[in-house]
Amino acid sequence: MYNSEIKFIFDVDGTLTPSRQVIDSDFAIFFTKFCENNDVYLVTGSDYGKTEEQLGKTIMNAVKVCYNCSGNDVWIQGVNVRTGTWTISKELRKFLNSWLQSSRFPIRTANHIEQRPGCANFSVVGRNCSIKERAEYILWDKSKRERETICYQINTTFSGITATIGGETGIDIYPTGCDKGQIAYEFNSFDKLYFFGDKTQPGGNDYALAQLLSFPSVTFAVTDWEHTYKILKTL
Repeated sequence: MYNSEIKFIFDVDGTLTPSRQVIDSDFAIFFTKFCENNDVYLVTGSDYGKTEEQLGKTIMNAVKVCYNCSGNDVWIQGVNVRTGTWTISKELRKFLNSWLQSSRFPIRTANHIEQRPGCANFSVVGRNCSIKERAEYILWDKSKRERETICYQINTTFSGITATIGGETGIDIYPTGCDKGQIAYEFNSFDKLYFFGDKTQPGGNDYALAQLLSFPSVTFAVTDWEHTYKILKTL
Protein backbone atom coordinates (compact mmCIF):
# COMPACT_ATOMS: atom_id res chain seq x y z
CA MET A 1 0.00 0.00 0.00
CA TYR A 2 1.29 3.45 -0.91
CA ASN A 3 1.79 6.10 1.75
CA SER A 4 -1.61 7.81 2.05
CA GLU A 5 0.09 11.07 3.12
CA ILE A 6 1.59 11.50 -0.34
CA LYS A 7 -0.37 13.34 -3.01
CA PHE A 8 0.52 12.54 -6.61
CA ILE A 9 0.42 15.13 -9.40
CA PHE A 10 0.84 14.07 -13.03
CA ASP A 11 1.32 15.89 -16.29
CA VAL A 12 -0.44 14.00 -19.12
CA ASP A 13 1.24 14.33 -22.55
CA GLY A 14 4.63 12.63 -22.45
CA THR A 15 4.10 11.59 -18.82
CA LEU A 16 1.01 9.36 -18.77
CA THR A 17 0.52 9.01 -22.52
CA PRO A 18 2.45 9.44 -25.75
CA SER A 19 1.92 13.04 -26.81
CA ARG A 20 -1.68 13.55 -28.04
CA GLN A 21 -2.33 9.80 -27.99
CA VAL A 22 -4.36 7.51 -25.73
CA ILE A 23 -2.93 5.84 -22.66
CA ASP A 24 -1.42 2.37 -23.06
CA SER A 25 -4.05 -0.28 -22.17
CA ASP A 26 -1.93 -2.12 -19.59
CA PHE A 27 -0.83 1.12 -17.98
CA ALA A 28 -4.47 2.28 -17.92
CA ILE A 29 -5.45 -0.73 -15.82
CA PHE A 30 -2.55 -0.16 -13.44
CA PHE A 31 -3.12 3.60 -13.22
CA THR A 32 -6.85 3.21 -12.56
CA LYS A 33 -6.10 1.06 -9.52
CA PHE A 34 -3.38 3.51 -8.51
CA CYS A 35 -5.91 6.35 -8.54
CA GLU A 36 -8.32 4.31 -6.43
CA ASN A 37 -5.66 3.81 -3.73
CA ASN A 38 -4.02 7.25 -3.77
CA ASP A 39 -4.79 10.95 -3.98
CA VAL A 40 -4.08 11.69 -7.64
CA TYR A 41 -4.24 15.06 -9.42
CA LEU A 42 -3.67 15.90 -13.10
CA VAL A 43 -2.18 19.11 -14.48
CA THR A 44 -2.00 19.52 -18.24
CA GLY A 45 -1.87 22.21 -20.89
CA SER A 46 -4.68 20.50 -22.82
CA ASP A 47 -8.39 21.12 -22.36
CA TYR A 48 -10.71 18.69 -20.58
CA GLY A 49 -12.12 17.09 -23.73
CA LYS A 50 -8.70 16.16 -25.10
CA THR A 51 -7.57 14.85 -21.71
CA GLU A 52 -10.65 12.65 -21.44
CA GLU A 53 -10.01 11.31 -24.95
CA GLN A 54 -6.51 10.30 -23.91
CA LEU A 55 -7.20 8.85 -20.46
CA GLY A 56 -10.85 7.80 -20.60
CA LYS A 57 -13.75 8.62 -18.30
CA THR A 58 -12.85 5.99 -15.69
CA ILE A 59 -9.51 7.58 -14.90
CA MET A 60 -10.90 11.10 -15.15
CA ASN A 61 -13.52 10.25 -12.53
CA ALA A 62 -10.96 8.49 -10.32
CA VAL A 63 -8.61 11.47 -9.92
CA LYS A 64 -9.27 14.09 -7.26
CA VAL A 65 -8.93 17.15 -9.50
CA CYS A 66 -8.00 17.73 -13.13
CA TYR A 67 -6.21 21.05 -13.66
CA ASN A 68 -6.61 21.66 -17.38
CA CYS A 69 -5.13 24.46 -19.48
CA SER A 70 -2.17 24.76 -17.08
CA GLY A 71 -4.50 25.17 -14.10
CA ASN A 72 -6.73 27.80 -15.71
CA ASP A 73 -9.65 25.41 -16.18
CA VAL A 74 -10.42 23.19 -13.20
CA TRP A 75 -12.58 20.04 -13.24
CA ILE A 76 -13.73 17.60 -10.55
CA GLN A 77 -15.31 14.37 -11.83
CA GLY A 78 -16.55 15.95 -15.03
CA VAL A 79 -17.81 19.16 -13.42
CA ASN A 80 -16.16 22.48 -14.26
CA VAL A 81 -15.52 24.36 -11.00
CA ARG A 82 -13.36 27.26 -12.24
CA THR A 83 -12.27 28.65 -15.59
CA GLY A 84 -10.12 31.53 -16.84
CA THR A 85 -11.26 34.27 -19.21
CA TRP A 86 -7.97 35.50 -20.75
CA THR A 87 -7.86 35.60 -24.55
CA ILE A 88 -5.15 36.25 -27.14
CA SER A 89 -4.73 39.90 -28.09
CA LYS A 90 -4.77 41.05 -31.71
CA GLU A 91 -1.07 41.92 -31.43
CA LEU A 92 -0.10 38.47 -30.17
CA ARG A 93 -2.22 36.73 -32.80
CA LYS A 94 -0.54 38.85 -35.50
CA PHE A 95 2.87 37.87 -34.11
CA LEU A 96 2.00 34.17 -34.16
CA ASN A 97 0.63 34.38 -37.70
CA SER A 98 3.86 36.02 -38.82
CA TRP A 99 5.76 33.01 -37.50
CA LEU A 100 3.49 30.70 -39.47
CA GLN A 101 4.43 32.61 -42.62
CA SER A 102 8.16 32.92 -41.92
CA SER A 103 9.00 29.49 -40.44
CA ARG A 104 11.07 27.40 -42.83
CA PHE A 105 9.48 24.18 -41.65
CA PRO A 106 7.57 23.16 -44.81
CA ILE A 107 4.48 21.41 -43.40
CA ARG A 108 1.27 23.14 -42.31
CA THR A 109 -1.80 21.16 -41.25
CA ALA A 110 -4.45 23.08 -39.30
CA ASN A 111 -5.34 24.38 -35.84
CA HIS A 112 -2.13 26.40 -35.38
CA ILE A 113 -3.47 28.91 -32.84
CA GLU A 114 -5.83 27.35 -30.33
CA GLN A 115 -7.59 29.51 -27.77
CA ARG A 116 -8.24 27.58 -24.56
CA PRO A 117 -9.87 28.65 -21.29
CA GLY A 118 -7.46 31.14 -19.74
CA CYS A 119 -4.56 30.28 -22.07
CA ALA A 120 -3.60 29.41 -25.64
CA ASN A 121 -1.49 26.94 -27.60
CA PHE A 122 0.56 27.65 -30.72
CA SER A 123 1.99 25.10 -33.14
CA VAL A 124 3.82 25.77 -36.41
CA VAL A 125 3.04 22.32 -37.82
CA GLY A 126 -0.50 22.47 -36.43
CA ARG A 127 -2.33 20.31 -33.92
CA ASN A 128 -3.99 18.37 -36.74
CA CYS A 129 -0.67 16.88 -37.85
CA SER A 130 -0.27 13.15 -38.38
CA ILE A 131 2.14 11.03 -36.34
CA LYS A 132 4.61 11.16 -39.25
CA GLU A 133 4.31 14.94 -39.60
CA ARG A 134 4.69 15.30 -35.83
CA ALA A 135 7.89 13.24 -35.91
CA GLU A 136 9.28 15.41 -38.70
CA TYR A 137 8.65 18.58 -36.71
CA ILE A 138 10.19 17.10 -33.56
CA LEU A 139 13.43 16.45 -35.46
CA TRP A 140 13.30 19.93 -37.00
CA ASP A 141 12.72 21.61 -33.65
CA LYS A 142 15.55 19.70 -31.97
CA SER A 143 17.88 20.89 -34.71
CA LYS A 144 16.65 24.48 -35.12
CA ARG A 145 15.33 25.10 -31.59
CA GLU A 146 12.45 26.96 -33.19
CA ARG A 147 10.04 26.74 -30.26
CA GLU A 148 12.72 27.99 -27.90
CA THR A 149 13.24 31.01 -30.17
CA ILE A 150 9.51 31.72 -30.42
CA CYS A 151 9.10 31.52 -26.64
CA TYR A 152 12.02 33.89 -26.13
CA GLN A 153 10.57 36.43 -28.54
CA ILE A 154 7.11 36.28 -26.95
CA ASN A 155 8.54 36.61 -23.44
CA THR A 156 10.69 39.61 -24.35
CA THR A 157 8.14 41.36 -26.57
CA PHE A 158 4.83 41.05 -24.71
CA SER A 159 4.56 42.25 -21.12
CA GLY A 160 2.45 40.20 -18.75
CA ILE A 161 2.56 37.15 -21.03
CA THR A 162 4.58 33.95 -20.60
CA ALA A 163 5.29 31.32 -23.25
CA THR A 164 6.72 27.88 -22.48
CA ILE A 165 7.46 24.75 -24.48
CA GLY A 166 4.64 22.21 -24.10
CA GLY A 167 4.31 18.72 -25.50
CA GLU A 168 6.28 17.79 -28.62
CA THR A 169 5.19 20.45 -31.12
CA GLY A 170 3.41 23.20 -29.21
CA ILE A 171 3.94 26.32 -27.16
CA ASP A 172 1.72 27.14 -24.18
CA ILE A 173 0.91 30.83 -23.69
CA TYR A 174 -0.79 32.40 -20.68
CA PRO A 175 -0.80 35.46 -18.44
CA THR A 176 2.36 35.55 -16.34
CA GLY A 177 1.80 33.55 -13.15
CA CYS A 178 -1.07 31.57 -14.63
CA ASP A 179 1.14 28.58 -15.47
CA LYS A 180 1.16 25.12 -13.88
CA GLY A 181 2.93 26.55 -10.86
CA GLN A 182 -0.31 28.18 -9.71
CA ILE A 183 -1.73 24.85 -8.59
CA ALA A 184 0.94 24.54 -5.88
CA TYR A 185 -1.11 27.00 -3.84
CA GLU A 186 -4.10 24.63 -3.94
CA PHE A 187 -2.32 22.35 -1.48
CA ASN A 188 -1.37 22.72 2.18
CA SER A 189 2.23 23.58 2.99
CA PHE A 190 2.65 20.30 4.87
CA ASP A 191 1.43 18.13 1.97
CA LYS A 192 4.05 15.80 0.52
CA LEU A 193 3.64 16.14 -3.23
CA TYR A 194 5.10 13.78 -5.83
CA PHE A 195 5.05 15.53 -9.21
CA PHE A 196 5.70 13.70 -12.49
CA GLY A 197 6.42 15.73 -15.62
CA ASP A 198 8.41 15.47 -18.84
CA LYS A 199 9.04 19.21 -19.34
CA THR A 200 10.56 20.14 -15.97
CA GLN A 201 13.65 21.81 -17.46
CA PRO A 202 13.86 25.63 -17.74
CA GLY A 203 11.56 26.77 -20.55
CA GLY A 204 9.31 23.71 -20.23
CA ASN A 205 5.69 24.00 -19.12
CA ASP A 206 6.29 21.75 -16.06
CA TYR A 207 9.19 23.87 -14.81
CA ALA A 208 7.20 26.45 -12.86
CA LEU A 209 5.51 23.81 -10.69
CA ALA A 210 8.70 21.79 -10.25
CA GLN A 211 10.52 24.90 -9.00
CA LEU A 212 7.90 25.58 -6.32
CA LEU A 213 8.10 22.10 -4.80
CA SER A 214 10.71 21.58 -2.12
CA PHE A 215 11.54 18.84 0.38
CA PRO A 216 9.73 16.70 1.40
CA SER A 217 7.96 17.01 -1.96
CA VAL A 218 9.67 15.36 -4.93
CA THR A 219 9.72 16.09 -8.67
CA PHE A 220 10.22 13.16 -11.04
CA ALA A 221 11.58 14.36 -14.41
CA VAL A 222 10.42 11.55 -16.68
CA THR A 223 11.26 10.85 -20.31
CA ASP A 224 7.96 9.23 -21.31
CA TRP A 225 4.95 7.31 -19.93
CA GLU A 226 6.96 4.09 -19.67
CA HIS A 227 9.40 5.86 -17.37
CA THR A 228 6.48 6.98 -15.20
CA TYR A 229 5.06 3.43 -15.18
CA LYS A 230 8.42 2.02 -14.09
CA ILE A 231 8.78 4.51 -11.23
CA LEU A 232 5.26 3.88 -9.93
CA LYS A 233 5.82 0.12 -9.90
CA THR A 234 9.00 0.51 -7.83
CA LEU A 235 7.75 3.01 -5.25
